[in-house]
Amino acid sequence: MTEQAQLGQQIDFTLPASNGEQVSLKDYRGKKVVIYFYPKDMTPGCTQESCDFRDYHGSFEKYNTVVIGISPDDLKSHNKFIAKHELPFLLLSDTDQTVAEQFGVWQLKKMYGREYYGIVRSTFLVDEEGRLVREWRNVKVSGHTQDVLEAVQTA
Repeated sequence: MTEQAQLGQQIDFTLPASNGEQVSLKDYRGKKVVIYFYPKDMTPGCTQESCDFRDYHGSFEKYNTVVIGISPDDLKSHNKFIAKHELPFLLLSDTDQTVAEQFGVWQLKKMYGREYYGIVRSTFLVDEEGRLVREWRNVKVSGHTQDVLEAVQTA
């Protein structure tokens, strides 16, 4: 098990991205990065969250900020999701949940009396030097993107 990322800590990871490349967090030094972890492509909450980040994409860019989505889905699923909802940012595939564990968002969940491991919807803000500066855990989708944008504007 990887040590969990802590606020103030410089972090990095590399994952396959929807553009066909391997993307590392260090590739974005000099920019702020919003990383949102979501459970599954094409599900209602995840679609709403991704579309909210899409709709605010220009506002994030004004503040020198890149948005990246991460889920356990494979790249084929991510590319369908991007095409269907015209998402203007990369989705990264964390099929073995290594990065989700690094951020502490791969957890035991319960639904309808059954237990399983999955992503706990969470968002993280990384500063221009690659340090984790803000986190939102157990996110409720409604209004979340505006909260993240406000944090980016003041970070």
